[in-house]
Amino acid sequence: MSMPANDEEVDERLHSLETAQAVQVATQTGAQATQAATQAGQAATTAAAHAGTWSTMSAGGAGLVAGIFLGLAIAKS
Repeated sequence: MSMPANDEEVDERLHSLETAQAVQVATQTGAQATQAATQAGQAATTAAAHAGTWSTMSAGGAGLVAGIFLGLAIAKS
């Protein structure tokens, strides 16, 4: 790499480096935000899946108990 010929060239190179560094920081920040959002979405999905499973099991259990009592009532009549 050659030495810069004048102050204007030094300023131009410095500006290019500053711009590249700002882009790198913005990219890293964006990647971290994306990762955090992905993890939050995954946690919410997992929680919803668990809630759906338990509500389905509860409804099935309630239906089973109601069916047993209904069957007993029909059998007695």
